[in-house]
Amino acid sequence: MTAVLQDRVIQLKSYEDVTVHSATREFEVPAVVCLRQYHKRRNAPFTRYNLFLRDGFCCQYCGVKKSARDLTFDHVMPRSRNGPATFENIVAACQTCNVRKANRTPREAGMKLLREPREPSPHELDKVGRKLARVQKELHQTWLDFLYWGADLD
Repeated sequence: MTAVLQDRVIQLKSYEDVTVHSATREFEVPAVVCLRQYHKRRNAPFTRYNLFLRDGFCCQYCGVKKSARDLTFDHVMPRSRNGPATFENIVAACQTCNVRKANRTPREAGMKLLREPREPSPHELDKVGRKLARVQKELHQTWLDFLYWGADLD
């Protein structure tokens, strides 16, 4: 709403029968907006969700798919040895594997990473996100005409 009122975006579509009120006015709630200026994303922010998205919501030791609430961060180089909190040092791990690895490197624990951690591009994260069935189910019907124009159709 703030971006619409500040004229930073163009409101393309509103949610039907949903409005908000100020003391003197009534506003439609924007469902789809278009940016007036596009700033290319150079880096993906380091967040819990982006890390799990990069790893496909899979434990990087045993390969089992889990929900976000059942995954943990695992520092490849443990924090106790000054391992940084970066995409290059953290992987998604199930609780069982994280406890088994403990305060050791994967090599010391006799465990192998499915793939080496690295910083993903925003494009890679978008591509993975589009493939997640859960994400597709959560999309509001209003958005479907506007999303993923460049994506392959099933």
